[in-house]
Amino acid sequence: MKAGKDEMKISITWGVGEGETRIAAFDNALCNAGIANYNLIKLSSVIPENSDVVIEKVDRNEIEHGHKLYVVLAECFETKPGKKAVAGLGWVTANHIKGKGIFVEHFGNERKEVADYIEKTIRSMTSYRPEEHGKIRIRFAEKECTGDVACALVVAVYKSEGWE
Repeated sequence: MKAGKDEMKISITWGVGEGETRIAAFDNALCNAGIANYNLIKLSSVIPENSDVVIEKVDRNEIEHGHKLYVVLAECFETKPGKKAVAGLGWVTANHIKGKGIFVEHFGNERKEVADYIEKTIRSMTSYRPEEHGKIRIRFAEKECTGDVACALVVAVYKSEGWE
């Protein structure tokens, strides 16, 4: 997850899972997203200047067991068989300032509903910011419930830290 000098790489990863409980389904989805063995620290929505947001499935399950991982997290759970859990993470960056932007996370049972909410929220949030912003991007994860609990998640992974 290296980036250029003074540039932060933010990886957008995603996963789905099932389990007998919400926690088990969440852990299964984290494993599928490649970040199961971290202590997650949830951030709000700000993308720092000089960031590079990259959509890439990460595979960090076998490294840094127990480290802190800074993330923006969109998650959804579903317990009714036949219904979908849909998580969406949207983002936009400023046109003339590299990387500076915002994330928006939402969840629901239909992709269109999630996309509409993300787009509406981003349009609103950028309307009172002074920069011009580019195209809205969205990454989804969805999982149909087939039994106990289904979980879908999309995660913006900022960085990890040890406990020193």
